[in-house]
Amino acid sequence: MEWIVQFIDFFIHLDRHISTVIQSFGGWTYLIVFLIIFCETGLVVTPILPGDSLLFGLGAFAAKGDLNITVLFFLLSAAAILGDTVNYAVGHYLGPKIFLRNDVRFFKKEYLDRTHRFYEKHGGKTIIIARFVPIIRTFAPFVAGIGSMTYLRFLAYNVIGGISWICVFIFGGYYFGNIAFVKNNFTLVIIAIIFLSILPGIIEYFRQRSETA
Repeated sequence: MEWIVQFIDFFIHLDRHISTVIQSFGGWTYLIVFLIIFCETGLVVTPILPGDSLLFGLGAFAAKGDLNITVLFFLLSAAAILGDTVNYAVGHYLGPKIFLRNDVRFFKKEYLDRTHRFYEKHGGKTIIIARFVPIIRTFAPFVAGIGSMTYLRFLAYNVIGGISWICVFIFGGYYFGNIAFVKNNFTLVIIAIIFLSILPGIIEYFRQRSETA
């Protein structure tokens, strides 16, 4: 499983990889990171692409003058919003086809209706909060589409959540990424960001286990 090792290496040596990409591709770096953020948020099959840590690293490199922070902010905000929009559209298109088929044992119409009611009641905060939780942010818009959450309502929270997510991590890296301690321990900081990102999921997992025990 060499690709797993390479993927992990990308995460823990993010500073080195971003530098290599910038040196190798120059202005094309913006397109590359746009596609990564778009795929991480817009394709259900790519939830393990780097998100939070990548944004923080890009902000840190922008602070050094290697990238333009304004271009990154607007470009990646667009990627995040567009990604969730595509994800929602796929869920909205495929959801009814899956749930309304009589030969699909594990998908029932009542599940679709229940999902729709949940997102109409709690969907806004779910879309926003999910932005800050890896993997969950990839599936949240897909499920919102399956549940037929009103599109204009989804779009409003999608824009708020997408811009907030990009802003927090891009400018977090921009203002704190080159502080001496952070810079000298960049790999550890990235690992900490990844851990803090998945911590809510870990807590929720053990909470549910304790309730069912």
